[in-house]
Formats: sequence, structure tokens, C-alpha cells
Amino acid sequence: MSSASFLLWIATAQHVAISGAPYIAAGALLLSFLLLINTALLERRLAKLTLGRNGSFEETIGMLLRETKEMREFRGEVERYLKLVESRLRGSVSGVGLVRFNPFSADGQGGNQSFAAAFLDEEANGVVLSTLYARNHVGVYAKPLQNGTSTYELSQEEKEAIERARQSSARHKKK
Repeated sequence: MSSASFLLWIATAQHVAISGAPYIAAGALLLSFLLLINTALLERRLAKLTLGRNGSFEETIGMLLRETKEMREFRGEVERYLKLVESRLRGSVSGVGLVRFNPFSADGQGGNQSFAAAFLDEEANGVVLSTLYARNHVGVYAKPLQNGTSTYELSQEEKEAIERARQSSARHKKK
């Protein structure tokens, strides 16, 4: 390349640079404005991340760790409480069955005033209460139940009351 063509090339480059200078300056101004907005947004996000009084990440992380530990302790307490409640519920009455009947149907005495009522927990343990009603007296009987059966002889009405109590307990389990 000759020195004359080199000088011509430099003159052309200077002319382009001088005529494009306002555009380059406007672009630089726009770029600096965008960077300023971006910096402000980043500072705002950083302020949200730092929850502590001093605005440090270490303090924020420390606060989050303490809160996490407290939540774990609370969760442990709730789990212990729920286990206690579940064990208490297993031993409570969850099924009730009632059968009304007339023990004296042959001679028309008593009506349907007699009944057998079974009260069972989730494991079919509980009691069945029976009453026999007549005009002159009322007999009340209680028989303990273990797994839905008793060491005492059960009447047909008592067996039916136990079955109804089991069905009632099963319906409560599904809910």
C-alpha cells in the first residue's frame, strides 16, 4: 500500500469518525442509562436478599438457619402430639351399633323397648350393653368385647349390634 493511499484511508476514517461521533455519543449515553437502571434494580434485589439489620448475607443466612431450626423443632413437637392423639383415638369409641327388639314377641308384652348397644374402638374392643324390658322389671347386662367377641354367650341381637358397630367404625376410618 502506498503512502498516498494510506493517507487517504486515514482521512476517510477520520471523516467517518467525526461525522459518526454524535451517534456514538448518543449510543454511549443510552448504554450508560440502561446500565444505571440495571444497577438500581440489582441493588433493590440485593436489599431484598439481605434481611438483616446490617444488610449482610452472613446475618441473613444466620437468621434463616435459626428459623429453619425452630421450624424443625416445631415439626417434631407436632409429630409427637399427633402420635399421642392417634394412640388415644385408637382406644376411643369409633363405632356404635344399636338394635331394638321385642324379647317377648310370642305373648305381645314389652314392645320394642329392649335393645342391644355395642361400643367398639378401632380394634373391635369394647362392650355390648343389653336391656330386657318387661312391665314388671328391666334387666341390664354388660359383656366385654375383645376383637369383636366375648367370653360370654352373645344373643343374636347383640351380635347384630356388634356388626353394626363394626360397620360404623369402618365408615369413620374411610373419612
